[in-house]
Amino acid sequence: MSINCGIDWAEVHHDVALVDENGTVVARKRINTGTAGLTALLEVIAESGGAPGTTPIAIETDKNLLVVALMEAGFTVYPINPRAVARYRERHGQAGGKSDPGDAAILANILRTDRAMHRPMPAISEHGRAIKALARQRQEAIWALHQTISRLRSVLLEFYPAALQAFPNLKHRAAVATLSAAPTPASGRALTRRKVVTVLQRSGRRNDPNLVERILQELKTPALRQPPQVEEALGHAVTGLLAVIASMQQSVDSLEDALGREFDSHPLAPILRSAPGLGPILAARVLAEIGDDPARFATANGLRAFAGTAPITRASGRSHYVKARKVRNKRLGDACHWWAFVTLTKSAGARAHYDKRRAAGDHHNAALRNLANRLLGRMWWCLQHNEPWDDHAAWPDLNSGPKPAAA
Repeated sequence: MSINCGIDWAEVHHDVALVDENGTVVARKRINTGTAGLTALLEVIAESGGAPGTTPIAIETDKNLLVVALMEAGFTVYPINPRAVARYRERHGQAGGKSDPGDAAILANILRTDRAMHRPMPAISEHGRAIKALARQRQEAIWALHQTISRLRSVLLEFYPAALQAFPNLKHRAAVATLSAAPTPASGRALTRRKVVTVLQRSGRRNDPNLVERILQELKTPALRQPPQVEEALGHAVTGLLAVIASMQQSVDSLEDALGREFDSHPLAPILRSAPGLGPILAARVLAEIGDDPARFATANGLRAFAGTAPITRASGRSHYVKARKVRNKRLGDACHWWAFVTLTKSAGARAHYDKRRAAGDHHNAALRNLANRLLGRMWWCLQHNEPWDDHAAWPDLNSGPKPAAA
């Protein structure tokens, strides 16, 4: 008897449903999220005639600890997009009802009827998963840092706009260091030239008299002020945000160092680094999202669709248009965007392709997306054949000019 398993997961418990080949629910169970829950799940699968090699499991996530444990136990796990589950739910009723046990049964039936339409979890190595964890956490830390800097900018606009004139880019460490020494307009006006030079040197900036003079001029320019008590209170807020930003910058640096070391020791690192425009961090981000399972993407088009660089066609009746793909791996898409951007100055073929797309009417981002599509296709070939990047092979049109006449 063929058994399909669906799991509706939650923070405090998981609902499990087992469905046979006829769509009959043969077992239901609610399990906890720990080892006892995993044991109970394995027992109910075995009691129903299932086994790791023959019972596929559908779940609406690819990150849960339960997913890791099930894959280690030998099960084939299918992460199903919650949006797809909602559409399948509408096949069985239009009233809008929803329950966790019901969703578990729907997940099991998805595998029973449409398993071929969904991808199982790729077999990514532990090394590859470690790179993915570091790359994603580094990116999350950078996004959180940018949000905190935006908060700082908002506070400064409220009472200290001269600081934004002196430091238009608050991401620079020199800005954080100088504002830490002068978090209020009053302290900014009291700064001396020697103090600014010392602060800039500690933050890694070389001795730049013009920069010192510009900072002093901006901070000492007469401006509108908040009342002293309000100014002092907002100064405390700025001091706190600056401390958070400095700590977050250190965390980003630490994650970046760890990511670089982990990536450099991966077997696929030399292939990825051989491509123009892929430095150690950007290459690590690409590997983190692609993974190191050679069977994950059977074709280059599959990888392109996953990254969102391949366009999607919408045709209905007389309407027919091509648009950018919205459902995609946004992290991989972002990494490929910057890869394509950097490649413009690293590869003559990439630059020629970009210029050709621009001449054809593409705007900047569309041309970069098309370029990234070409780059991903070539990288897929390199990874499949375990070959380093060859820029001449990547851009044959550029290198296949007319041959000179024979003497």
